[in-house]
Amino acid sequence: MDKPPSKPGKKANSGAGGPTFAIAFGGGGARGLAHIHVIEALDELGIRPVSIAGSSIGAIMGAAMASGMTGKDIHEFSVAILGHRAEVASRMWRARPGSLGEMVAGGINVSQFNIERILKAFMPEGMPTDFSDLKIPLKVTATDFFGHKLAVFDSGDLFSALAASAAIPAVFKPVRRDGMLLIDGGIYNPVPFDLIEGDADITIAIDVVGAPAESSRRRPNSLDLMFGATQLMMQSISAMKFKTNCPDILLRPPVSRFRALDFLKVDAVLAETASIKDELKREVEKAVAKFEKAGAAERRAQNPSPSRPPEPPLPASGARK
Repeated sequence: MDKPPSKPGKKANSGAGGPTFAIAFGGGGARGLAHIHVIEALDELGIRPVSIAGSSIGAIMGAAMASGMTGKDIHEFSVAILGHRAEVASRMWRARPGSLGEMVAGGINVSQFNIERILKAFMPEGMPTDFSDLKIPLKVTATDFFGHKLAVFDSGDLFSALAASAAIPAVFKPVRRDGMLLIDGGIYNPVPFDLIEGDADITIAIDVVGAPAESSRRRPNSLDLMFGATQLMMQSISAMKFKTNCPDILLRPPVSRFRALDFLKVDAVLAETASIKDELKREVEKAVAKFEKAGAAERRAQNPSPSRPPEPPLPASGARK
């Protein structure tokens, strides 16, 4: 269903275990494989977010984390599947249209693959199918095409929400849910950190939109131009959001040289973006220090030290004792 962002959640007392964290994973197709490093870094820091939001590939990565998978689990699974063309081909074959009638429904076009089928073919076995089975609250974005607005899902069927969020126009069929025709959530909200503001003490946002990268090897084809134009639009939306408000931590891994559908380049994407792990750890350390400093100042303001009694006046020069 189409929902506004949830009301702010209760924050943990920093004195009883440190600040709480919420994280937003942005959309960007295969560039979003860089999110794996972020999840690994959070695991290594012992940080379990109190809430997660995601758009497109960010919604899928967020769902994996919210289900209880570790960054190491996601890393190994992604490389085992996407790093082998034969395995990808086998799973794509499983995701083919179930019948000729399904294939030509709505007319023959270039986007014959059903994103829900593809997700079910590529997701790990045992993945929860309902939001209520997740271990961390998750908000998934999609774009309501005819409603001209953002749709946010945080309950009900998980796979249809993820499919809607990842339904790249002209590549995958749109998803119908709750009376809406839904497409890629990254189009309307590329980095949905605003959906988790107030849920935690520290908000992290990971932007993997990237930018069209010039290549000397060939001229961009029509699909490259379409994806590049979408990138520029998503960049513009994010820039406007960041002008008015910004998360506590905003990271942009170096993903521009990869295209949205470069999933078979999983090893290259992960190698190129590996530095994001240490960068996130440094930013978390700074954010925690800032939070603790602000908390100490607030405690001092609320509990000022008792003032000392005034010193007695010194006797005047020449006064009798």
